[in-house]
Amino acid sequence: MLNSDELRLFLAVMREGNMLAAARRVGVDHSTVARRLTNMEATLGARLFDRSPRGVTPTPAAFALVSHAERIESELLAAMSSVAGRDREVEGTVRLATPEAFASHLIAPRVAELRERHPRLTLELASESKAASLSRREAEIAVMLKPPPKGRFVTRKLADYRLGLYASKAYLAREGAPTGRGDLSRHVFVSYIEELAGFAEMIALDQLLPGAAIVFRASSSAAQHAAVAAGMGLGVLHVFAAAEDERLVQLFPESMPESMPESMEVWRSYWLVMHADLQRLPRVRAAADFLEEVTRGMRERL
Repeated sequence: MLNSDELRLFLAVMREGNMLAAARRVGVDHSTVARRLTNMEATLGARLFDRSPRGVTPTPAAFALVSHAERIESELLAAMSSVAGRDREVEGTVRLATPEAFASHLIAPRVAELRERHPRLTLELASESKAASLSRREAEIAVMLKPPPKGRFVTRKLADYRLGLYASKAYLAREGAPTGRGDLSRHVFVSYIEELAGFAEMIALDQLLPGAAIVFRASSSAAQHAAVAAGMGLGVLHVFAAAEDERLVQLFPESMPESMPESMEVWRSYWLVMHADLQRLPRVRAAADFLEEVTRGMRERL
């Protein structure tokens, strides 16, 4: 019969893609991982990985086993947290993967509130443009721009938010303010590096102005904000972040008079996503409740 240590090593190899990285992850040597995988295969009577000098490749048997192993892993974590929680506060570490602007402007400024509420809980904030893999346990919770298409996930909508077209006061003084959509063709823009954007929804400029003249691209929303504020060009920025920057002016906002050109705002959504097997863990529940509370209190600004 398989044991929990063997399943933990198996999952580490599946998530890391090679035995050496898996060994480092669980704190054993490479030969121990190889030996225990061989024992597992003998117990199961099936080959789990094809070995080669380039690493290991999961077989159909490995993919069939992984969901069962993850459920066992999650049940063990839940059991440990449940027992520990009877005598102690919520504790442990939760990794939250979020888009950069959400992390920097909504969560990081309020993380002290979470610390006051749960002193034994540590939040790891992974702010990046790509979508984190919850199935590979790269994070316990993710904030995404759209629900995942498949998988054993729990998904809830956090809030809608706006993106708007901005320019710096210095840029407008130098180049003149655009008078309408047609006038925007004489201006230059800042945008994302398309192949590094984790979600197509991040590249709102293509929706607003297809074929715009782009003179600067970045994978970071903060870098784009800084470039627009420095007068590099016009850019589509998060309204909740840009509204705090006195250097910036929003062009053609949604609230403009009906006599003005059409709005240059775009609406997007933030979604809270957790792996179904982890949602019952007290530390994960505490972090998820905090995220929902923060966004609920910020909806008017979003």
